Amino acid sequence: MVKSPLPVRDGLNPSRIRLPVTGPWATVAEHLLERFADDRVRVAEKIALGEVVDVDGSVITASTPYQPDAFVFLYRDPAPERRVPFEIEILHRDDDLLVIDKPHFLATMPRGFYIVESALVRLRRDLGIPELSPAHRLDRVTAGVVVFTLRPEVRGAYQQLFAHRQVVKEYEAVAAVDPRLEFPLTVRSRILKERGTPTAREIPGEPNAESWIDLLDVRPDTDGTGAIGRYRLRPHTGKTHQLRVHMNSLGVPIRNDHFYPELVEVDPYDYSTPLQLVARSIEFTDPLSGRPRRFETQRRLSCWTA
Repeated sequence: MVKSPLPVRDGLNPSRIRLPVTGPWATVAEHLLERFADDRVRVAEKIALGEVVDVDGSVITASTPYQPDAFVFLYRDPAPERRVPFEIEILHRDDDLLVIDKPHFLATMPRGFYIVESALVRLRRDLGIPELSPAHRLDRVTAGVVVFTLRPEVRGAYQQLFAHRQVVKEYEAVAAVDPRLEFPLTVRSRILKERGTPTAREIPGEPNAESWIDLLDVRPDTDGTGAIGRYRLRPHTGKTHQLRVHMNSLGVPIRNDHFYPELVEVDPYDYSTPLQLVARSIEFTDPLSGRPRRFETQRRLSCWTA
């Protein structure tokens, strides 16, 4: 992993750009101006101000020779974003960990359309912790418990807990009820998420995803057409959209899921129908102290509490 010579600024990491192995460019600047043609003026300004550097922190000037397969670093200007109108609640903080209760519609970390409006950037700015880093992540539309590390020297230990499935994660969801299903049950399947496609899908083959699901409670739906249930879900693996895909495969997709069973286009600023899925709790043995840890959300699913 190539480490950036530039620090976090205003909550954002600098962009790391790898130069192509071959190309016609005589200078680094020439390549950057072509590569970011839509932002050409600002890139030229950053080069003139000495804000573009190489892996050693040396300033890239307008005449710096092009070096194939080298890395350069600079701060990109994020596009204007509307504020997601929901607040982050802090569940726990110590010298090593910050545990939050993430609201629906807020991304865990910068990605795609949401850069500044992510939990990571908000927390870095609001708390003044530039080294803050997520130990794992939740989908933007899923609410609940997320664990962050405060110091780089402990980051790997906590991230490895999640990577090696040494964390017990429990979710809660609201969905329709099918009386033909007997709970609790375990769903195993092979899930494929292809780059460039928003949804994942199940395909034939050896299972790579496993979820344990139980039905906790049932009551009439508010529209009078049937019943809804409150489900407890425990993923034993961590594939993209795993719980959403597995609930859909049972014929009871999670309420307000705009991806499954069909992808439905929704205005990104429409907050009226939050996905009825929350990361209820996280449990693990602390890799540094050896003590048991458990954190639980205070959020409730609106379709169940209404």
